[in-house]
Amino acid sequence: MPGQTRGVLRHSVRGQVLDALRAALIDGDLVPGEIYSGPALGERFGVSATPVREAMQQLAMEGAVECLPNRGFRVLVRTPGELAELAEVRALLEVPVMLGLARTVAPGAWTALRPAAEATVAAAEAGDLPGYAEADRAFHRAVLGLAGNGQLTRVADEAHRRAQGARGRRAVLRTDAGQHVALLDALIASETATAEALIRAHFAWPPH
Repeated sequence: MPGQTRGVLRHSVRGQVLDALRAALIDGDLVPGEIYSGPALGERFGVSATPVREAMQQLAMEGAVECLPNRGFRVLVRTPGELAELAEVRALLEVPVMLGLARTVAPGAWTALRPAAEATVAAAEAGDLPGYAEADRAFHRAVLGLAGNGQLTRVADEAHRRAQGARGRRAVLRTDAGQHVALLDALIASETATAEALIRAHFAWPPH
């Protein structure tokens, strides 16, 4: 029906704007502390202000921006304490599951994840911060997906998204990506002790 089609198109535009705003936040194109108006961002992305406002409201729920009535949206700065808390949440969610998977999943299943790990390496080498953010989350989703708990994967992915940006330095991204590959190498070789050490190192805070 025509009404349904308009609804789908509107949802699609909002989703595209949300993705673009998230990339701009990670890349630093939207500056922490700055205030941006819906109409100005709409003009920047070639859309009306409505999908921008809807996307910004989602980002406000995620703690990335603050809504300012009649003014627009301020990009928030995550404090070191907040980043440490997010890192702790991620570790609590992912580390026990990954340690269990390291002991139980067959090497062949890990081999299938190598393209996902290599995608993080490519993005890190290119210095592509938004590309790395997506590839990084995709790799972690693939690993957690082996546990067969969809709710866990979704909750962990949301925590991961909120934490992204803290590891923005190129050297840190390369370290992260290298750990993905090294972890798979150890798991494929059934070197469980090495894999467990790498898992714990990967979630260490602050990143080095």
